[in-house]
Amino acid sequence: MHHKKYSCILLFLTLLVKSSSEALQSVSDDDLLELIREKEKLIVLFTKPNCDKCMQFEKHLENLEEDFKKHLNAVSVKAITSHLTRLYNPAKDPALVFFRHGIPLLFSGEPDENEIYGFFEKNQSPAVKELTDKIFEHITQAATGATTGDWFVMFYGASCVECQRLHAVWESVGATLRGRINVARMDANLAGLNTAKRFHVTKLPTFLFFRLGKVYRYDLPLNDVKSFVTFAQDWYKNSKGEPVPLLQSPFDELVNWCVDMIKQSVAFGLDILAKYPWIWQIGLAGFGLVAITAIIALLKAGRSRPAKKDSKKDKKSK
Repeated sequence: MHHKKYSCILLFLTLLVKSSSEALQSVSDDDLLELIREKEKLIVLFTKPNCDKCMQFEKHLENLEEDFKKHLNAVSVKAITSHLTRLYNPAKDPALVFFRHGIPLLFSGEPDENEIYGFFEKNQSPAVKELTDKIFEHITQAATGATTGDWFVMFYGASCVECQRLHAVWESVGATLRGRINVARMDANLAGLNTAKRFHVTKLPTFLFFRLGKVYRYDLPLNDVKSFVTFAQDWYKNSKGEPVPLLQSPFDELVNWCVDMIKQSVAFGLDILAKYPWIWQIGLAGFGLVAITAIIALLKAGRSRPAKKDSKKDKKSK
């Protein structure tokens, strides 16, 4: 009797240890941020309770955990009802994200083990290139026929919340199009400021597709991986292509800079007058006072000026 009792306890403990070893480690948001900073490669499942699709992803990730650790040297964890989910996936849960040295890559496919493993295995390095004003034309050759291939570029800003939320999505676009279309991004407020002005980028994020000397603007309302990929592969044909503007000369850049300074100065002055309408009255009174003072000074100078002697009359009198 005692033997059977101990056997049942031993079996229960064995099953408990086995189930705990198979289950994904759950981490808090603070622990997750620390893991993202520390680990070279980290796979995170953002999940929530009572979600059938979440359970499917979790089951597949449990089965792949050892393979990820052995072949990709990647640690796998899950974050339940995390506040960070929308930072890496603007859509709803679940979200499966692969961090490579902190750079997130969103898996946008269906819960399938082979697809998940193959996608992460092929994209252990970032797919999106970072461009700047100095290298943009040399790398893309946008104005000279783009012999380096087609380019899909996202213009972003550090203070743009929506841009940050699309970081993992844009990486997924680059990974999906890798080897067929070049995917890049540019900081429109810093290293890509002049290029953003060149293409009249006025809002962030902005997505431009460059192909054979023309630029196509992505104006669709959807910012998901499938929509971006479809646009770059075929849908751009339904958008009006514009000729890529040539690079500006240093003189053109100087003129544009001067014009911008004048516009900013005028706008600032008008803004001040709108907020403080009494300033123009003071300015007008001051200008009138200066004008009156100048007129009085001129009149005094005219009266005190000594009369010129008539040299001809002096000579005749002699």
